[in-house]
Amino acid sequence: MHDVRIAEILAGEEAWIVGGAVRDFLLGRPVLDIDVACREPRAAANRFAKRFGGAPFPLSERHGAWRVVTERLEETVDFTPLPSGIDADLATRDFTFNAMAVPADGDELHDPYGGRLDLEASVVRAVTETVFRDDPLRLLRAVRLEDELGFRMDERTEELLRRAASLTAEPAGERILGELRRLSPAGYRRLAELGLLERLGGDLEGPMDALADSDFRLVAVFGERLRKLPISRDLRRYAAALLRARRPEDESARAIHRFRRVTEPWALDALAFLGATELAGAVEKARRVDPLEPLVRGDELGLTPGPEIGRILAIIEEERAVGTISTREDALALVRSLVSEEGGT
Repeated sequence: MHDVRIAEILAGEEAWIVGGAVRDFLLGRPVLDIDVACREPRAAANRFAKRFGGAPFPLSERHGAWRVVTERLEETVDFTPLPSGIDADLATRDFTFNAMAVPADGDELHDPYGGRLDLEASVVRAVTETVFRDDPLRLLRAVRLEDELGFRMDERTEELLRRAASLTAEPAGERILGELRRLSPAGYRRLAELGLLERLGGDLEGPMDALADSDFRLVAVFGERLRKLPISRDLRRYAAALLRARRPEDESARAIHRFRRVTEPWALDALAFLGATELAGAVEKARRVDPLEPLVRGDELGLTPGPEIGRILAIIEEERAVGTISTREDALALVRSLVSEEGGT
């Protein structure tokens, strides 16, 4: 592979395109993340950004790595230190097909561990005996690469992984979550087979095959335990909606409305989670007739501000969905009835 941009800014310097970019190029996959090993990563990143556009920033203060997010947006270019030459760099890599390099100004493949042969054989093979202990995230990455590429670990690598399984939960939660998000259902099953999933607090009891969505799978596999990972506020809300969902008693307007109150905007996902997709039509029908405006607002009820207003508005909303009221006057009459009942008790 050859990138004229890298060759231009690093002309006359020792620099190599390494790792996943070389692997993906040889596999014919899109190359969106380029990793360049060079002597002065910061200077190289700034030259690249100035010449070709993009935003440079330090990726790792401790390791001296820099990243440029290019103007293509989906592409990143990482510049990492090369203090002791390319062979020393490749010796620290995880798997043989990630331990290949191409000179920035040439096309000759440098492949000291036989990574190209492993690509052709669809094998995930560790570079060293300490690969997983050096970075326990590689336990998950090995499975994710099997899953994404349709590869399989060789016997030695799988044995090394099983020996290091106790380290599965050691990496930072953000890094663990990043790997889990990329797994298919088959990938999760492989994690379980290798004894890694249980160490993360997950299991295969949930309906992870019910929906082709990474967030849905996370909730199905981890349930309430998902909250132990550094998930976003949106994912936290999504998980809560699915986990508190209860199957509607029937397809009546009232039952569907109550179900939607606790699950929207994810009611259809919640049905999949519950194994009740036969009710999807009823939910979609209810969505189509959702009113654009409420019949009355809280400040129009003439009540003292407080939680009671919310409760009454919810009753109005439900009765409107069921069809027992349809106008502002109906709603106000219902309010008077509710207040009168409460006053008489």
